Amino acid sequence: MKFAWIGILLALAATPLSAQQPIAPKAGMEIDLPEVVAEVKAAFERYEQAIVSNNAVVLDETFRNDPRTIRYGQADIEYGYEEIAAFRARSQGPGPRTLSKTVITTFGRDFAVASTLVYRSGAPNKVGRQQQTWVRFPEGWRVVAAHVSTIDEPK
Repeated sequence: MKFAWIGILLALAATPLSAQQPIAPKAGMEIDLPEVVAEVKAAFERYEQAIVSNNAVVLDETFRNDPRTIRYGQADIEYGYEEIAAFRARSQGPGPRTLSKTVITTFGRDFAVASTLVYRSGAPNKVGRQQQTWVRFPEGWRVVAAHVSTIDEPK
C-alpha cells in the first residue's frame, strides 16, 4: 500500500500543477457546512477586531496553547504558543486595515482555513496576505498555524 502512494506522489510531482485535477475529498467529507463556516467566520472576525485594537488577551486566546502551534510573521517566526504570546507582548499591533477577498473554507466540522488580503493606508502599493489554519477543540476554535506576509501589489 505504501508503495502505491509513492507512485502517486511521483506521478503528481512529474505533472505540471496546471494539468493536475483536483482530488475529490474522502467520501462523506462535508465541505463548507453553513453553520461551521459561520462559527469560523465569527472566530475570525473576533480575532481581526483584536488585531486592530491590539487586544492581547483575545489574540493569545485565539492561538492553540501548544508547543506545535506556529506563526510566521512579517519579520518574525514563532514556534509554540509561548513564543507567540511573547511576540504579542512586544507588538503594538498594526492599527487600522482593510480586508479583501476573505475566504473561509471548512472541511468537516472541526477543520478550516481562512485566507485574506490586507491593505493598510500607511503601506500604499503593498498587499498583505494572511492565512490561518483553524481547528475546533473542546475549548473552541483555535489557530494552530498562521502565516502573514506582504508583497508589492500585483499590477
